Amino acid sequence: MTVCHDDLPDATPPRPPTTPDGHYIIVNGRRWRTSDPSIPDALRAELVAELMRARREVRTRGDAARPCVHDAKVALGERGDPWWEPAPKGRRARLASTMRTLLRHREGSTICPSDAARVVGGQDWRGLMDIAREVASELADRGEARVQQKGVDVDLATVRGPIRLAAGPSLGR
Repeated sequence: MTVCHDDLPDATPPRPPTTPDGHYIIVNGRRWRTSDPSIPDALRAELVAELMRARREVRTRGDAARPCVHDAKVALGERGDPWWEPAPKGRRARLASTMRTLLRHREGSTICPSDAARVVGGQDWRGLMDIAREVASELADRGEARVQQKGVDVDLATVRGPIRLAAGPSLGR
């Protein structure tokens, strides 16, 4: 028997309709904010994977897992300030959520603050690097992240050059 690939069901589910501006999808007559389309595909995949993991955890851990879901949705641009109208406070919140989400997803590994800047800033991510370093410092002050250089914890106020972030003792999982 010969099977034609055209006869096989499409593995990709159809996308729901969107509003004309592309900012919202419409599901059962209700508008839901779309993810920021400027997020690089590889980083989007990590954020979505962590969102799905956190949603599964809500079933077993209940409210304790909800901050992880919230962080992932803010990182994707689905909550918080609209991604198409970025404001300074909203960008900082989104950078922090992105850093926490990536740290959870890459458990045991480090992240570069530029990954968060790429998620939030799209093609203009380099302009967010100073703010990303400030946000990294704030996360370190709260114990949610550790700032490292060459695998060693450092003080961001005195270090120069590239840094990485590792999960801190207060990062909720």
